Amino acid sequence: MAVTIRPATPADAPGIAHIHVTSWRETYAGLIPDDFLNRMTSDDMRARREANWQRTIADHLEDVWIAVQEGRVVAFASAGPPRDHPGHDAELTTLYCLQASQGHGTGRALLAAVTQAVADRGARNLALWVLDVNPTRQWYARQGAREAGSKTDGPLTEIRMVWDDLSPLLSRLP
Repeated sequence: MAVTIRPATPADAPGIAHIHVTSWRETYAGLIPDDFLNRMTSDDMRARREANWQRTIADHLEDVWIAVQEGRVVAFASAGPPRDHPGHDAELTTLYCLQASQGHGTGRALLAAVTQAVADRGARNLALWVLDVNPTRQWYARQGAREAGSKTDGPLTEIRMVWDDLSPLLSRLP
């Protein structure tokens, strides 16, 4: 089934919030403490994420792209200014894809879209945080990112992944 990649609009926020919460459940069940996962995927958190995505998109705080299949959002990605990646021009802040839509190139297509968007704004490199237990950590490495440090916040440890030069990444992606 064909997937369309396009920039998100504020009207896409409910679908993005759904993917955000559902992906946490699909990815982290059994990998992070249940009480933390329950807080991150509650109805209240979904509503907060929806409002945050509406604001982020409407105010152009980040480049947000979605993957649409059969009229519904199945994945999304966003990138913008780096929050805590000294020496990096941009940060991949999110890339979430429903499990049922994984393995078909959707993540690579979204990574390409947001990478091109930040490159068009002058970024020469890109960084992200990924939970150390996240299976997609290796996917980022296969896309050319390298590990460059870590941080621990409560029960979670995150690994910084970086692309020091976007040129090779842009040339490899669809």
